[in-house]
Amino acid sequence: MADGTPNDGATASTNDDKVVRGIRFVPAEPQAIFDLLADPSQHATIDGSGSVRGSSSDTPERLALGSKFGMSMKLGMPYKITNEVVEFDEPSLIAWRHMGGHIWRYRLRTVEGGTEVTEEFDWRPSKSSLMMKVTGAPKRNAKAIEATLDRLAAHFQPTDT
Repeated sequence: MADGTPNDGATASTNDDKVVRGIRFVPAEPQAIFDLLADPSQHATIDGSGSVRGSSSDTPERLALGSKFGMSMKLGMPYKITNEVVEFDEPSLIAWRHMGGHIWRYRLRTVEGGTEVTEEFDWRPSKSSLMMKVTGAPKRNAKAIEATLDRLAAHFQPTDT
């Protein structure tokens, strides 16, 4: 996909041993994808980890740099987490992190017929790299990234009428 050719498969890789990424072709314009990512109420729609349940009632409708947004989650037990948008360049980049320090990042690049979407789990700034390793978070998140990218692509798949 580096040449801009659409690729329907998601591929997870770790070029940097603390950045897990997947890349997927999505048949939509970057702005449409960005609009979905910038709307926390839509995150459960595309979440491939199975942990995102929904956004908190006090969450902004649209994210911007510095926005804080709460999410209802479940990983074994239900819990709530607050994230902060730390990277924002509409319509090509959005990223957020929570108290653990690691970053979830989406990069969008126009390609013929749609958008190349790169999702990253960047645990370089994690406050506990040891905990990330012990819990298997990088490996688990690689699988979740593939599933999220599948769901994102399916969300924008044209329907036959």
